Amino acid sequence: MYTNGLQMVQFMYSLLQKVSWFKPYICCIMKIRLLLFFIAMAGASVNIMGQVTWITFEEAVLKSKDNPKPIFIDVYTDWCGWCKKMDAATFNDPKVAEVLQNEFYPVKFNAEQKESILFNDYTFKFVANGRRGYNELAAALLDGKLSYPSVVFLNEKMERITILAGYRGPDDFYPIVKFIGSGTYKTQTFEEYMQDM
Repeated sequence: MYTNGLQMVQFMYSLLQKVSWFKPYICCIMKIRLLLFFIAMAGASVNIMGQVTWITFEEAVLKSKDNPKPIFIDVYTDWCGWCKKMDAATFNDPKVAEVLQNEFYPVKFNAEQKESILFNDYTFKFVANGRRGYNELAAALLDGKLSYPSVVFLNEKMERITILAGYRGPDDFYPIVKFIGSGTYKTQTFEEYMQDM
């Protein structure tokens, strides 16, 4: 009878117009539908507060060439429970997400990724090791200490600033990411920064 959803909505709308007591509400319903449509469209095209738009390592390197910014790398595995907790609690915290999104190129990197990655004229490959294995880039970023979750901060020249291993909640993580993202690490120690906060 109806070939698409639009025809069904139009039919329902025409029925509602015929009910006399419902006519005053039709304008209000149409405004609500229009508002919901615009909200849905905005949500589809704009990053919602509290969410990080993650990119690949390769994308971050390319973007950094045109617009130099530090790179934040979340090194994780699919089986890591603490990685999932850090995703849910820390990276989705609005304050943390805002700094990651605005001050860094935020990268999610699966340490067990099987696809090779070309970086600085070297191809980082997957190394089979036991049941799982690891990508050589993860080993290089973490100095061979494959512990998850771990995060790595690189400066605009692709030089490592620091590695943080282990889970950190949003209250502990925010000052660290703000310290590095603001560039304060170049002129102050973290202890001095915390005293000034």
